Amino acid sequence: MTGAALLPLSVLVPWVLAASLALADGRRPLVAWVSVVGIGAGFACVMGLTFAVLRGGPVEMVAGGWPEGVGITLRADALGVTFAAVSVGVILASLVYEVLGGVRSRTFPALVAFMAAGLTGLFLTGDAFNFYVFFEISMTAAYALTGYREKDYQVRAAFIFAVINLLGSVIFLIAVAALYHVTGTLDMEVMARRAAGVQPSSIISIAVAVLVAFSLKLGLFPFHFWLPAVYVGSHPPVAAILSGALANIGGYGLLRFGADVLPRELELGTAAVLVLGTASIIYGALQAISRQETAEVLAYSAIGQAGYILVAIGIGGPVAYAAAVVYAVVNSLNKALLFLAAGGRGRLVGAAFAVGAFSVVGVPPAAGFVAKLAMFRASVEAGSVALTALIFLGGALSFVYAFQIYQRIYWTPEDGKRKAGPLPARILVGLLAVLILAAGLWPEPLLVLGEAAAGVLEGR
Repeated sequence: MTGAALLPLSVLVPWVLAASLALADGRRPLVAWVSVVGIGAGFACVMGLTFAVLRGGPVEMVAGGWPEGVGITLRADALGVTFAAVSVGVILASLVYEVLGGVRSRTFPALVAFMAAGLTGLFLTGDAFNFYVFFEISMTAAYALTGYREKDYQVRAAFIFAVINLLGSVIFLIAVAALYHVTGTLDMEVMARRAAGVQPSSIISIAVAVLVAFSLKLGLFPFHFWLPAVYVGSHPPVAAILSGALANIGGYGLLRFGADVLPRELELGTAAVLVLGTASIIYGALQAISRQETAEVLAYSAIGQAGYILVAIGIGGPVAYAAAVVYAVVNSLNKALLFLAAGGRGRLVGAAFAVGAFSVVGVPPAAGFVAKLAMFRASVEAGSVALTALIFLGGALSFVYAFQIYQRIYWTPEDGKRKAGPLPARILVGLLAVLILAAGLWPEPLLVLGEAAAGVLEGR
C-alpha cells in the first residue's frame, strides 16, 4: 500500500474497532482477541506508513475532501510516525498481556482501542485544534483505564489523574487559542511560518503555557506531583500504557510545538528548559533510590528518564533532537517492559526485568546504551562538560535504584514461592526484552528514525 492509503487507515482502523467494541463485553475471550487483532492491524498500518514516510517523505491529506484549513488535516512525517509506531506497539503489547491473564472489565478492550485511536490521530494530525481533540480523547480513555478493576486506591488515582491532566488540557487549549489569535491559522506548518514573524514579547507567554502543559503530561519536576500516585495505583498493563504510550504526548508535544512551531522561543528559554531537565533527572533518581515499593521506584524513575528528553530539547540542533527522539522511543520500551515484568515472577520474567533495568542504566547491549550514547554525543556537540557529567551521574544513580529493585523482587526466598503467572504472558515479557536487546545490537533503524525526525524539526 502507498502512504496515501496507509495514512487514513492508520487513523480509521482503531476508531472503527473502538466504536465496534464500545457495547461489547470485553471479558469474553472472543471480544478480547478481536481487540488484539484490531490493534494489531492498526499497528501494521502505522509501521507500513513509517516505511513509506522514510522512503518517500511526508504524506498529507485533508479528510473528507474538504478544502485545506476547513477539513481535518492528516500529516505523517518522520517525527509523527515514530511516536505513533512506538505508542501503538506498547499499547498492543500491554493489551495482549492483559488478555493472556484474563480481562476483568467489560470496557477494557474498548478503552484501549480509544486510547490507540486518540494517540494515532494526535501524532498524525497537522492541525493544532485537532491535536487538542485527539489529546482529550486519549486522556478520557486514560482516566477510565486508571480506575480499571475499581479498587479504592485505583479510583483515587483516577481522580487525581483526571483533575491534574484536566488542568494541563485547559492550559494547552488556552495556548492553542492564543496561537490562533497571533497567527490566524491552526495548521501547524503555517503556524510555524507565521509565528516566526511575530514579536517575541507577544508570543513568549504562549510558549511558557505550552511548556507547562506538556511538562504536566510528561511528569517533569516540579509538575510531577500527580505521577507517583497514578502509576502506583494502576494495574501493571495500565501503568505500562500510561508510561510507555500516553506519556509520549509530552515529549512529542514539546518537540512539535517547541522545536518545530516555536523554535525561537525555545532558544530564548534554553536555560529554563535545561534547569528543569537537570532537576528532573536528579530528583527522580534520588527519589527512586529512597523508595521501597516497586511501582514507586518505577514511577520516580519515569520522572528522571523524562528529564533526559527535556535536556536534549534544551540543547537543540539536529544531533540533540535526534537524541531526544531516540531516548523517547527507548524509554517507552523500557517502561513498558519494566511495568509488565514487575507484575510477574519466575526466572524468565526476572531475566527480562534485568534487561529493562540495564537498558534504563545504559549498559550494553541493551537499547538504552544507544540512547545514552546519543545523549553523550549531543552534550559533546554542545561543548558542555556539565551536561556530560550530568548524564554520567544520572546513569550511576539509575544503576543504584535498578539494582535495589531487582534485589528486592528477585533475590528473595519468597520469589520462588510466588505465582509465576501464565506462561504466554511471561513469554511476551521475554519477547519485549529480546526486542530491546535487538535494538541495542542493531541500532541502525533506531538511529535512522531519530535522524529523520530531527530533519523534520530542522526543516529538511
